[in-house]
Amino acid sequence: MTPWQLLTSEIMRYPLIIAVLIGLTAPIVGTYLVQKRLSLLGDGLGHVALTGVAVGWLVGAWISASPQDLLAIPGALVASVVGAVVIEIVREVGHTSRDVALAILFYGGIAGGVVIIQLAGGGSQSLMGYLFGSLATVTSTDLVIAVVLAVIVMVVGIGLSRVLYTVTGDEEFARASGLPVRAMNILIAVIAALTVTLAMRIVGALMVSALMIVPVAAAQSVVVGFTRTMRTAMAIAVVCSLGGLVLTAYVDLPPGGVIVLLTIAFYVLGLVIRPVVQRLRGRGAAGTGGGAQEPDRHLSTHHRHL
Repeated sequence: MTPWQLLTSEIMRYPLIIAVLIGLTAPIVGTYLVQKRLSLLGDGLGHVALTGVAVGWLVGAWISASPQDLLAIPGALVASVVGAVVIEIVREVGHTSRDVALAILFYGGIAGGVVIIQLAGGGSQSLMGYLFGSLATVTSTDLVIAVVLAVIVMVVGIGLSRVLYTVTGDEEFARASGLPVRAMNILIAVIAALTVTLAMRIVGALMVSALMIVPVAAAQSVVVGFTRTMRTAMAIAVVCSLGGLVLTAYVDLPPGGVIVLLTIAFYVLGLVIRPVVQRLRGRGAAGTGGGAQEPDRHLSTHHRHL
């Protein structure tokens, strides 16, 4: 199969578009999660989304939907959003540590998914495509949902980046500035939930968190500044998403696993070249009289770097 045939084939057309959307959106959310030191939130929401998938299967069985998993993705969307809101409320109002709240999401989500899918007449095998991603299950409806979710995530994540960055960087400073900290924290959790749902078909619920976090970590190895980190991470994620899908078109491998391994390869590469980048950066500063780098105009002077 030639590259052109690959791009225009019925099987790959929708997944490739969704892969680009995942690459653009996952690092946007991931940059805030890294800043907030909440990198495992995506994992927790991925497990909760599995319960939503199972509930969608169950409702589909009750109404005799065809196919039976017609409501799986809408169910995952509702469950992950509700889970995102609940964890922020429990963490803040109940003074529960983030680790405990995430652990509840982890175990409750996966247990609920396995039990409910059994009640729906399926088995744990029915969840495999949602756990690790599957190209064969992507439909035009999935594409429409992915486009809508991606637009929402990008509008919120980029349009409110100043406010969200301030909240994630220093909550006390944000409160003193009169910013709605609780609402912004919930908003970050919600767009993380939307990203999990968006990426579930291609990357899988268990792997999407890696696509949020690892490209950001790789970007931090070579660039400085919040906006530069986000943009570099988006570029890395898009390359890895597309590259992973292309590889799985020629080799029978799970797309989610290949995509995540590619992001890890970029992270390792970043660690290798970081000393070179730092040396060049030091020479550039020396060449300008030792002055500071040009500031990232998108950030306030109070919060400059990740």
